[in-house]
Amino acid sequence: MCEDTAAVVIDNGAYTAKLGLSCHDDPQIMPNCIMKAKAERRRAFIGSQIDECRDASGLFYILCFQKGYLLNWDIQKTVWDYIFSSEGSGISLEDRNVLVTEPQLNFPSIQEAMVEIIFEEYHCSGIHKSTTADLAAFNYCADSEETPLQSLNCLVVDVGYSFTHIVPFVCGKKLLKGIRRIDVGGKVLTNHLKELISYRHLNVMDESYVVNQIKEDVCFVSENFANEMLCHTDKTKRDEIIMEYVLPDFTSVKRGYVRKRDVTQNSLVDDSDQQSLRLCNERFTVPELLFHPTDVGIKQVGIPEAVIDALKECPVYTHHELLRNILVIGGSSLFAGFIPRLKAEIRALAADDLEVSIIFPEDPIAYGWYGGKELALSDGDYLHPLKLN
Repeated sequence: MCEDTAAVVIDNGAYTAKLGLSCHDDPQIMPNCIMKAKAERRRAFIGSQIDECRDASGLFYILCFQKGYLLNWDIQKTVWDYIFSSEGSGISLEDRNVLVTEPQLNFPSIQEAMVEIIFEEYHCSGIHKSTTADLAAFNYCADSEETPLQSLNCLVVDVGYSFTHIVPFVCGKKLLKGIRRIDVGGKVLTNHLKELISYRHLNVMDESYVVNQIKEDVCFVSENFANEMLCHTDKTKRDEIIMEYVLPDFTSVKRGYVRKRDVTQNSLVDDSDQQSLRLCNERFTVPELLFHPTDVGIKQVGIPEAVIDALKECPVYTHHELLRNILVIGGSSLFAGFIPRLKAEIRALAADDLEVSIIFPEDPIAYGWYGGKELALSDGDYLHPLKLN
């Protein structure tokens, strides 16, 4: 497809925006927010500009999304201006069709505002709105060529930044009454880790950027939570769990890292005089919120129970196929141990005669974007852009 006529695909997530032309192989991924540092309050950093920040220790985010919905249009407009500039992606929306994602069950007023801004500010020729889960289901259908969209039965579990959504698709159509939302995602996990570290070690309440990196580097989902908690009474278990995380100083160390362990001495290698954190049960108690939101006072069930609850709204004859086609996407699904734990808990809750199978793509963060690319390249049977009147 010619680049001059290719559609622009934008997976506009609450934490990152994935965008590219439908003729491109891979998307560009940029933070969907403005970042500011304590040392440089007058300057805002967007996208790759963060590399120019001299001290990211006090870096904080100004987000477009609040509680999962796009509410701060000034920030979003600023981010989009950068993304669609030559400094950002270099992709212009003018006179192009645009495929853009929105949250599940989005408010009509937010939908109208987004369409109005994209048309009036960026002069595109047409817009098609979708959700990341819809695009992921389309991509899954495209990957498995034997299953046409009209007969697709699958459950999409989107573990995102603000929410976790469970979205059932029956005969290729999204079942609205079966959608379940849990108010736990990457943002809640990072904030909880900030509180734990601040209470036990040192104050990092203003260090969202650094704590988010710590979460990505050291946290994992326990397959047996009670067994992991023995680290408090069993020295051998504690030695297995404990990690020393070297904090960045943004001069010699730009990003924190896990201090290596001397296997022969079973002790930490003193390879740095940098400030460090010794993390133990924080590593697995933080991602545990995905399975037990009540641990931080969120009165909702975990992901496995929500999957089964969504299943109850679907026709009984589809349960077998739905449980065999559970598609997991989203950045917060990347914790080590998450998929085995999720499968084991769904297996324990589901009927004994039903098989449980989880599909986990190589790139769960951009999987929806690839579905948007497939949709934009399709024959047009499913792509109906809104046209400017």
